[in-house]
Amino acid sequence: MSDWTLGNSFDSPAGEVRWERLGDPDAEPLVLLHGTPFSSFIWRDIARALAISRLVYVFDMPGYGASAMSEGQDLSLDALAGVFAELIEFWGLTRPDVVAHDSGGAVALGAHVDRGVPYRRLALVDAVSLSPWGSEFFALVGEHAEVFRQLPGPLHRALLREYVATASSPGLRADVLDALTAPWLGADGQAAFYRQLTQRRDDQYYTDRIQDGYAAIDLPVLVCWGADDTWVPVERGRELAALVPGADLRVIDAAGHLLPEDRPAELTSALLTFLHNTT
Repeated sequence: MSDWTLGNSFDSPAGEVRWERLGDPDAEPLVLLHGTPFSSFIWRDIARALAISRLVYVFDMPGYGASAMSEGQDLSLDALAGVFAELIEFWGLTRPDVVAHDSGGAVALGAHVDRGVPYRRLALVDAVSLSPWGSEFFALVGEHAEVFRQLPGPLHRALLREYVATASSPGLRADVLDALTAPWLGADGQAAFYRQLTQRRDDQYYTDRIQDGYAAIDLPVLVCWGADDTWVPVERGRELAALVPGADLRVIDAAGHLLPEDRPAELTSALLTFLHNTT
């Protein structure tokens, strides 16, 4: 991750949040949210492409990537939606465009429908939004997190790499897989990895609670999904698009859950078309 650094920090109730801004300061703002168990690293190439015409904000949620990881952090989707709302205020953004992946989708949706944070447009990419969600491994770890936290480091690393690799349909380059798993290695990273997965297992109540608000969303929404997503199947994307009034659905072939990694060019094209649509 040496070519992707977040040079700024924000002190949130859940700990330090690392963030960065790319592009023309006078351009329209756009915020990119990552999901679980990832970081802003998944947006690196797409963020740079979008920054040609937009002011792009990226950040690592507390408990993820370069941001603070500690015992006792509240990493619930509700708490992260609160952190995101505070970041929007801290950045001085009134109605930014928002693009969110995986559980970042639930964070963005929650901040909007539950906390009233206004957006201009919202793009949801393989988003956690409707239960049930999560892989079989996700459910297993959630039930036995304390056992997994005690795995020897090499076993944890092997398990972690196999798990993250299943998020991609065509497969991940070795260096990309290294970067995606690096934050979760070492004693602190290993503990944080199982801590956040445990929290996500307990979070399905949150999407159940906020989904009634999807029908009241009154802004342009794009739903993008990898056709081969095994973590959150494309049927969830179709259901989500049907619930949000006027939402457009784009299903991208030969892509899994990690759509920003699997098909970055196709996703960037879809986002640019959506963000530049003036109708």
